[in-house]
Amino acid sequence: MAAGRGTRMWRFDAGRICLDLVATEPAGGVPGSCEQLGGPVHLARWLADAGLVPPGTVLTALDDTWVARFHELRSCVSRLMAAQLGGPEADGSLERVNSLASGVPPGPRAVRGADGGLVRALSAAPDCAGLLAVVARDAVDLLTDPAARAALRRCQGESCHRLYLDTSRGGRRRWCSGEVCGNRERVARHRRRTLGLVPGDPRRTLGSADGRGPEKECPPGVE
Repeated sequence: MAAGRGTRMWRFDAGRICLDLVATEPAGGVPGSCEQLGGPVHLARWLADAGLVPPGTVLTALDDTWVARFHELRSCVSRLMAAQLGGPEADGSLERVNSLASGVPPGPRAVRGADGGLVRALSAAPDCAGLLAVVARDAVDLLTDPAARAALRRCQGESCHRLYLDTSRGGRRRWCSGEVCGNRERVARHRRRTLGLVPGDPRRTLGSADGRGPEKECPPGVE
């Protein structure tokens, strides 16, 4: 987990790149979360932070079309994963993910860095279809791997919908982040005990999940 509030992006490591993409949607995050792929600048940052392109890669062709196509893939993956957890069937999503997975990912190569050590680079400038293929193939790998499917979880934090792979010992992980949702739940539980609140009390729904007031709005520039 890495915080990047100052750069208007919050990175979440869900254990798989396809789930990391799903975590960028507003419905996939903690209360008050925002659209993290609201434009080309945000998508470029996510591609680098998620490791799909090496740091410093210049994506001159990246535009709003790329953003729309990643939004489409994100929606398909989100519906497929929800179906795995007992949600409604994701009509058409599997065919679309399979189609995107058939693209050709950018080829990696090792080059000498400034200090003489080997670093990863790409054999050619990555295009949108190639990068979409990387994420789509990861989704296919997850969906066809019984062990990975069995480890798929949705955060149990109040109002949080993030997906992640539970690789904890005994498979007892409940939250996407113990430091964020886990701590929020512990604070809320303590507050309920202190105030004598019970489940269903309307005061629990006023403001944030922990009762400390409304969640912060999206920062400027993030929709």
